Amino acid sequence: MTLPAPQRRSREQRKLDRRATILAAARAAFAQKGYGGASIIEIARASGIADGTIYKYFASKQDLLFHVMRQFYEGLIAEVEGGVARQATLAARLRLLVRRQIEAFVEDEDLCRLFIREVRTADDYPDSPLHDLNRRYTSIVVRILEAGLAAGEVRAGVEPRLVRDVLYGAIEHIAWNKVSRGGRLRLEQTADQLLAIVLHGIAPPRPIARVK
Repeated sequence: MTLPAPQRRSREQRKLDRRATILAAARAAFAQKGYGGASIIEIARASGIADGTIYKYFASKQDLLFHVMRQFYEGLIAEVEGGVARQATLAARLRLLVRRQIEAFVEDEDLCRLFIREVRTADDYPDSPLHDLNRRYTSIVVRILEAGLAAGEVRAGVEPRLVRDVLYGAIEHIAWNKVSRGGRLRLEQTADQLLAIVLHGIAPPRPIARVK
C-alpha cells in the first residue's frame, strides 16, 4: 500500500527530526565525556529512544562521531566561505577566517577538547573521513593565498600550505590555552595581532636611507 504524499512527508520529517535529536544528544555526550566516556545507551536515553534504534540511523558510535563533527565542520565551512567571498582584500579575507576560527574553538570548548585530545590523536585519524573534513576546511586559506599570489597580493615564492600550517597551528595553541587554563581571550586583539605577524612579520621596518 502506497501512503499519500502528505503522510510520506510526515514520516520522512519524523525521521529527520529523530536523527537531529540523536545528533544533538551525541554532540552533548561526546563534548561532556569524550568519545571514550560517552555510550550509545546514554545517547539513546537522552534522545528518548531505545538503544537499538540509534543503529537505524547510524552504523556505530564512530559513525555517530563523524556525523557530529561533519555537522560542525560543514556549518563552519559554509559560514567562512560565504564571509570570505564578500571581502574585497586579502587582509580582510584572512582576518575573517582567523577571527572565526578562534571564535569557533572558544564557543565550542568541549568539542575543541574532544577533537584535540581524542579525535586527532587516534591512530586511524590520518586516513579517516574526519581528516578529510579538516583538510577541506583548512584548504580555504590555501585558496585565499593562491588567489593572492595570482593577483600579486602575496609575495612570489610564498608557500600557501606553510602559511596555512602557521595560522592553524597558532590558532589551535591559542584556543587550547584558553580551553585548558581558562581566563579571558581578547578575540579581536588576538586576531589582529596574529594576522599582522603573518602579513608583516615580526621585525621592525627598516629606516629608509637618506640620499646624500
